[in-house]
Amino acid sequence: MEIVVNQMEQRSWIEIDLDQIKQNYFTYRSMLHKDAEIMAVVKADAYGHGDAHIARWLTEQGCQLFAVSNIDEAVGLRNAGIQGEILILGYTSPKYAKTLCYLNLSQTVVSEEYAEALAQMGYKVKCQFAIDTGMNRIGLNGDDDACISVIRQYVDKLQVEGIFTHFCVADTDTDDCKEFTLGQIVKFKNITDKLEDLNLPYIHCCNSAGGMRYLYDNEDFEKIGNIVRLGIVLYGLRPDANSKLTEGIAPAMTWKSVISMVKDVHPGETIGYGRTFKVERESRIATVTTGYADGLNRRLSNCGYMMINGQKAPIVGCICMDQTLLDVTDIPDVKMGSEVTIIGQSGNLIYTADDMATELGTIGYEVICNITKRVQRFYKTHGLIYAL
Repeated sequence: MEIVVNQMEQRSWIEIDLDQIKQNYFTYRSMLHKDAEIMAVVKADAYGHGDAHIARWLTEQGCQLFAVSNIDEAVGLRNAGIQGEILILGYTSPKYAKTLCYLNLSQTVVSEEYAEALAQMGYKVKCQFAIDTGMNRIGLNGDDDACISVIRQYVDKLQVEGIFTHFCVADTDTDDCKEFTLGQIVKFKNITDKLEDLNLPYIHCCNSAGGMRYLYDNEDFEKIGNIVRLGIVLYGLRPDANSKLTEGIAPAMTWKSVISMVKDVHPGETIGYGRTFKVERESRIATVTTGYADGLNRRLSNCGYMMINGQKAPIVGCICMDQTLLDVTDIPDVKMGSEVTIIGQSGNLIYTADDMATELGTIGYEVICNITKRVQRFYKTHGLIYAL
């Protein structure tokens, strides 16, 4: 790893605390049944954290199961030297069956039609069947025992190594949602019971929220899941705005930028595109070198804030493609080169991706996944910051 002496040379960058990722991983692991394994979900570039770097770090911690969205992400992990099991959660064209086998990847079977198309390619692809227990997205119909015969039909045609389902409201704590999730578990268990003789190594239904709320500390654990897919909580964010994270789990990402200039603006003058902000007092306005092309949501114009020297600096005017303007009138000692915290901690102030998501009426997942590639990622461990 190459040590970066001064990440302030960047215009907009992210610092990812690998030690916090490690703590999140083991804290979550301590909540689970002793026989459970964690499948680390590193799709969407590990939710914006850098999939290869996070997967390598988790491999060092003993994680051997990973999930991605598509074959491109899976190939990227193999090229990065990741040797653990990789499950592709989404669709892969059957024409890539040879590649799936060559790279020892496990493919999700989304339907009976897809299973047949994959089998017709002549390669015994490793696969896991998705079971639809109520989300109505992908998978064999979990309400119909016909799905059991479909899976059995392809045991000899494909290398079937698991089945899984996905909870759609495990992150919501209402009675209705709890009942729905428990209904999904019942449907899934009905299928696992009837396929028990296959001795499938991978059975899973819990996502981050499911693992937190439906811990399998009972004798039926292995029938309803021996794996938990750990996604958003691995990165220290909440599955839902109303979720509470276990003590020790915290965000691993800090997003920073710098001030390029500070100028005096007088009452009556306007700021930015569209002249949407009118100055009402003698003001000092700072230009920050981050904009919507970096992933900063334009809806934060005139309502969001960033942090400088432990104080809030309101966003004024419309967020531009590459720059954002802040009112720093009440913050002393702001000058060219001053560090700005967009997400993270500045002094005693903490502003997370979940906090930003609440302001935007969305979810933390979207906030961090939208941060673009031109925002360079740096990795911190044992007090040192690296560029990998």
